[in-house]
Amino acid sequence: MHRVEIRREIVERVLARRGRLHLFERLDSKRTALLVIDMQNAFLAPGAPVEVPAARDIVPGINRLAAELRRRSVPVIWVLHENRGWSGFFDVFVAAERREASIAALARGSEMQEPWPELRVENQDLHVSKNRYSALISGASDLENILRSRNIDTLLIAGTKTNVCCECTARDAMMLDFKVVMLSDCTAALSDEEHRATLENVIQQFGDVLTADETLALLDR
Repeated sequence: MHRVEIRREIVERVLARRGRLHLFERLDSKRTALLVIDMQNAFLAPGAPVEVPAARDIVPGINRLAAELRRRSVPVIWVLHENRGWSGFFDVFVAAERREASIAALARGSEMQEPWPELRVENQDLHVSKNRYSALISGASDLENILRSRNIDTLLIAGTKTNVCCECTARDAMMLDFKVVMLSDCTAALSDEEHRATLENVIQQFGDVLTADETLALLDR
């Protein structure tokens, strides 16, 4: 788990602009969903082509949070990356000698597509496949339709990488008028610096940044 905090100068900047650090005084469990992003073998298995080692550390926290949210009837949605032809990424951002392994790990039907086995996935949970960093960009997935059909307006974001798929989804969610909470202790990146950079971006422009326990406290108010 990343042991970082939002820097004091960022906190002061936020306080000066809006008069408070956190956006929400309470959260409505009936209109909230947890998105668990890319917590699959392709990103968590040791030695996997797109491994994020720190993501394994947040598994217990995600399991605990998901269990508490199910008790409050909050939907848990597993958002997994599935490559469906994204040459603009693989042909440009991945070296030729690593490209085939990366594509195979994220291909439909691959064992690497499965959720990490230490995650506790329940029958009532929902599953969404995305083919871009953001699960909410047009054409990437059915996530927006699922959320709108359930009258969801608040998204709790967990998973990996904090600064890539989690941040991209958070940004698009805010711009689609969803309320966003980035879960600081249930997200993971490749470094503390990248993780903190996203937390600082989100709290200034795109949503709130809370721990799992802080989020549960707001749901219980």
